Amino acid sequence: MRTSAKRDRRHPVPPGRNTRSRRPRRTAALLRRTLWWTLLTLTGGLSRHGRLPKGGCVVVANHTSHADTAALLAALDARHAPKIAAAADYWFASPWRSRICSRLAAGFPVRRTGGGMDDLLARTDDLRAGRAVVLFPEGTRARAGELGAFHKGALVLAREADVPVVPVGIAGTDRLLPKHGTLRPSLVRVRIGTPLPPTATPEEARAAVSELHRRTTAEPLRDSRVRKRAARVLATRWALPLAFAWAFAEALSWPLMPELLLAIACVAVPRRALKLSLAALAGTLAGGVLALQLAASGAHLPQPLTTDRMRAEVRAELTAHGAAAVRDQPWNGIPFKVYAAGAGKADVPAPDWLAQSALARGSRTLTVGLACGAFGFLAHRLRRHYGLYLALLGTGFTIGLTLIVRSWS
Repeated sequence: MRTSAKRDRRHPVPPGRNTRSRRPRRTAALLRRTLWWTLLTLTGGLSRHGRLPKGGCVVVANHTSHADTAALLAALDARHAPKIAAAADYWFASPWRSRICSRLAAGFPVRRTGGGMDDLLARTDDLRAGRAVVLFPEGTRARAGELGAFHKGALVLAREADVPVVPVGIAGTDRLLPKHGTLRPSLVRVRIGTPLPPTATPEEARAAVSELHRRTTAEPLRDSRVRKRAARVLATRWALPLAFAWAFAEALSWPLMPELLLAIACVAVPRRALKLSLAALAGTLAGGVLALQLAASGAHLPQPLTTDRMRAEVRAELTAHGAAAVRDQPWNGIPFKVYAAGAGKADVPAPDWLAQSALARGSRTLTVGLACGAFGFLAHRLRRHYGLYLALLGTGFTIGLTLIVRSWS
């Protein structure tokens, strides 16, 4: 109590400091948190364990990527309105970079070539006002899996403001945005540890962060065995030929549309969504041209799950609109193979058919494939439920197909 009273006499809180003065900075912190949480969700997801203590605190974390700042801003609660130390000679070297760092990352400059301690101690009032000040005590980004020595600045600041030191372990950012690398999808995990007293040493803080980082990295991601098996198959060289063959066969006779395969594959392996979609589209177009040629020569391939009413509707559309009739196919429920065979019987020129089919089928195939890939990214943390997803997908597809066939009967 005597220490607290002495501190208050040396650093009195201005009478005007109240809820109204804190509200704008908390609003700004909430907006930043929402921004970075959204971006990290789109690039693989963010998980957090633990919470900051009430009141001001100094947060110390491992540092392997520029994405560490985004991870902390998204994970730490807005009521602490976190401020993040940034290298003055890099992030504040130009006006535009300074504005980006201070507004989007809540950064404040810390000199690395003398005067850095004064920059840190200038944040004691923020800490006493209940804010969190975030520092990366290693001073620079380390290699993945390594943790450098901790500088003492964070601990000196905590002792001066008489606030706890909170260790934080971050995992996944080294994959999301590697040092000198490019952005790629990855789940980011942040684990907030037990607060250390202001008297903690750099070695104690480093040991706490190291243990949190080790636990966070070693924690297995819950996954579905079915998804793992599907991913192993889809990662091989046979994945694209499989998508091509499925779509090619569907354009001739196979009853299951290629979008079903894309819904299975692109959710399991989102990074291959575009390639799988393009392979399926190529198979559809190649199969459609072959189906047209076979029908023109008088060959009749089986067309399961189709009806006479479908074929009659296609004949009427082809008579009225020629090859452009296929533009209605993605939305009316009539299988593509019915249009392809009908176009052959109606003597539609193959080049015209190919051009119109590319527009009609491309719009649906690519949309479905990329949408499923995006869903796979967004649902990264839920991939343990992939088996349930397949069950719901199969049930929904069966019901939908049954209703379509009945409506055209």
